[in-house]
Amino acid sequence: MNDGEPARHTAAAKDGPWLTRRRLLVAALALALLATGTAVPLVLAAGDDEPPCQEIPAATRALAARPAAATRALDPGDDLSRMDEVRRTLRHDNPCGDGGKVLGEVVEAATLASGPGTPHTLAQARAVYGVVAALDGADIPEGMAPGVARMLADYVVDEARYLSHDPDLGAPAVPGEAAAPDAQGWTRYGRFLAPGEAHTEFEYEHPYGEAEADPKWLVGELTQDPEAFAVLYDAERAYFAHYLERLTRHGTDPGFRPDRPARSGYDSTGTTWPDNDLEDIAERVGDLMKHRAGHAWEGTVADLAAYDEAVRRHTRGAYRPAARQVMTRPPMAAIAARPVSGPLRGDPMDGRYQLFTVFDAWARERGVPPERAAAMRQIIDDAYVRGLWLRF
Repeated sequence: MNDGEPARHTAAAKDGPWLTRRRLLVAALALALLATGTAVPLVLAAGDDEPPCQEIPAATRALAARPAAATRALDPGDDLSRMDEVRRTLRHDNPCGDGGKVLGEVVEAATLASGPGTPHTLAQARAVYGVVAALDGADIPEGMAPGVARMLADYVVDEARYLSHDPDLGAPAVPGEAAAPDAQGWTRYGRFLAPGEAHTEFEYEHPYGEAEADPKWLVGELTQDPEAFAVLYDAERAYFAHYLERLTRHGTDPGFRPDRPARSGYDSTGTTWPDNDLEDIAERVGDLMKHRAGHAWEGTVADLAAYDEAVRRHTRGAYRPAARQVMTRPPMAAIAARPVSGPLRGDPMDGRYQLFTVFDAWARERGVPPERAAAMRQIIDDAYVRGLWLRF
């Protein structure tokens, strides 16, 4: 008998035979899983007042360093036949230790472009749908929110299009060819798109109700975390600057062709879709501020001052449009990765001020006609206030 044995015997006698047998069973199960390589999460008991936590399987952890494998794991397929597998991979109510952070890293590995200049693939775009659908109605584990927020930021143009589910859509993502503009320069997937980039169809609704992906709901959950809030806020402000600098000095879409028949069947002008897009961006900034206030009201954010300070620490800075019209059409990942123009001035949580500071400078530098600038400004203001106050 060595020096360690009496201590083990004492602990066993103190714990009682049931707990001793349970420990032996857990040890035996762990050895069996190691021998077979089976990726089954273990649930570890906590104290009387704490729920048990779930160990993230080693096979899942490994996906964080293997982007191609992560994409395959979270791709639900065109028919969503793999949604159950995606849910099993991502949904853990109470991961042990750094498990939540690891799950966020797996999401990033599966969905983020390999670089700012690289378009998203169709499989990555489908995986984004799979992630949002898998997390529908779930509590986001601690540490996971920033990774999921970075995913949405990487697809900010696609997230911006979401209004409601559409049973007429045929798949959770489409290839770049499907997003090509019509003869009038219009496409439902947005303006200034990178050629050949796949797009996530958040509005796709499975005909048998197997899954729905609602990024608006997910943003509300993610913003309980100040770092996730900062990531999403940066992405919206970067997209605002990106969008403005590509408009003409009259605030119109340079790709609009009024002399050609529209494939879409919609009657529009050069200002129709810019007005719609700017409205959507401003409304989502208002949404972020609404969620912040809501979390404080509900108590999910206990110390609003500490939350705001954390947001400020994680915010990258300010984004200003170029002084001249920009003609490039970079992939979506380049928007979130856009270099900052300098530090953020003023109160970060005054979203209206932040939007107007950028817009007014753009209108002044580009010489936008006063009537058009005033109309655009009013659209932005109305949409921001609607996002701030409208509750779902």
